[in-house]
Amino acid sequence: MEQTAKRKRVQINNISLAITMVLFVLMFLFGSVKYNNFMSLSTFLNLFNDNAYLMIAAIGATFVLISGGIDISIASTIAFTGVGSAYLLERGVPAFLVILLMLLAGIIIGCTQGALIHYFKLQPFIVTLAGQFLMRGLCVVISERSIPISDPFFKTMALGKVAVHLGEAKAWNGKIYYYVFILLIVFAAAVYTLRYTKFGRCLYALGGGETSASLMGLNVARTKIAAYGISSFCAALGGIVFSFYTLAGFGLQNLGLELDALSSAVIGGTLLTGGVGTVAGTVVGVMIEGIIQTIVTYQNLNTWWTKVTIAALLCFFIVIQRVISIRAEKSKGKKGQ
Repeated sequence: MEQTAKRKRVQINNISLAITMVLFVLMFLFGSVKYNNFMSLSTFLNLFNDNAYLMIAAIGATFVLISGGIDISIASTIAFTGVGSAYLLERGVPAFLVILLMLLAGIIIGCTQGALIHYFKLQPFIVTLAGQFLMRGLCVVISERSIPISDPFFKTMALGKVAVHLGEAKAWNGKIYYYVFILLIVFAAAVYTLRYTKFGRCLYALGGGETSASLMGLNVARTKIAAYGISSFCAALGGIVFSFYTLAGFGLQNLGLELDALSSAVIGGTLLTGGVGTVAGTVVGVMIEGIIQTIVTYQNLNTWWTKVTIAALLCFFIVIQRVISIRAEKSKGKKGQ
């Protein structure tokens, strides 16, 4: 039974990730053919430079989606982290202490939400919606204005970059900002956790069915609470990276970003019903959104066309995932006969 479920998950993962990768390549080639200077290392690296914070947050959201839950408090946690960091830095609190406090706050928020969902049998959407309102409200309570950040460490992380040269031509030159390396560390840790740890196996089993996970002797409470803790931790870390990116904290930043993070995970092959997903697919999903935004900018269109296109892609991938899932179930039924 467990092996069958694992084969189904691997099959859906592989097909979904393959479709996502093909779509990304096709969109990048389309932009390269249609626009001058699009086909360059700089354009590719800027997908990471401009979206590192979103990738980190989306990786955290992937853990919750795999567990069969959902977290819509992501954007508010990012905004709260940014405002809280700027507020504390403005009052002379050392940067390392500010970062530690914000990350700790993220873990507490996530674990609290996970505990409420598990022990009180509450709907994840309702609990994280309450978390969204709480975090966004606290942002305004702290400050209604945008708070600039002038801390030397934050400025170093915001402006520091590594030059990348792959050839003599200008198209093969680019740069990576320091904060992108935080994303790479998070990505590597997430891949390792999901593939090679007991917690990762428990997470997929929980997404496959909470009752069956309990019958297998898995610690459902710990796994579910940890998933929400990781999601909020990544959102808080994404907020820190976003503070590096903007050097400011503002309570109304990133309205609706949770939908970008969740849609990136789904476009990357993560099932909304749980049990299936990869962080590699999620990162490519964010890159696809970045490509869409870049094309919209090149085309000089209204930025809302980005949201329209992403919504269409989201619907497309949900349908594709459903078709793959149904075919896997039918294949399983035929083998059972």
